[in-house]
Amino acid sequence: MSTSCNSNSETAGRRPWNRGKITGAKPPLQPKHVWAIRTQLQLEGRIRDLALFNLAVDSKLRGCDVVRLKVEDVAPHGYAIDRATVRQRKTGRPVKFEITEQTRQAVDVYLASQRKKPGDYLFTGRRGPGRNLTTRQYARLLSTWISGIGLDPSMFGTHSIRRTKATLIYKRTGNLRAVQLLLGHTKIDSTVRYLGVEVDDALAIAEQTDI
Repeated sequence: MSTSCNSNSETAGRRPWNRGKITGAKPPLQPKHVWAIRTQLQLEGRIRDLALFNLAVDSKLRGCDVVRLKVEDVAPHGYAIDRATVRQRKTGRPVKFEITEQTRQAVDVYLASQRKKPGDYLFTGRRGPGRNLTTRQYARLLSTWISGIGLDPSMFGTHSIRRTKATLIYKRTGNLRAVQLLLGHTKIDSTVRYLGVEVDDALAIAEQTDI
């Protein structure tokens, strides 16, 4: 199942972005990894990266939607709100997500350090203040965060962030329908395949069965 933001085929003759890289489903981060990255970014004073990381975890959005967030999506009145709604690029369907207190604080600190206004992209990169952070730049930042806590960055990707909270919610509640809504999937079968829950559940049952 494709989970990319753009399902169009690559232009003929263009070097594949994933040549020489490990492909396939990347695992979610564990809670201890999330807290390790947060602590690292806080200690290093990387306020933009902390806001980006926290918001990516909370929103459960695809990378292409995370980097295209605008100020009014999460802070329409100048400060972060409790819940936000974003229209997904891949499906065109809106998806709602919660913004936790720690994420709101990180976003508010980041906004206080910037001169951003409604209509501006929330996260910008080297291309200038009027251009959003690219998915490639986001992926490179993620690799830096991952390697900074001693993990192999080749084992994780931006979908690891998207899967992180969704996987934890499923493990704690077993509510696939809720996770489907949070991920913005049109079919629950997509959620099952995306999380790999059938395999995980089967292994958990097997581990509890002695013979």
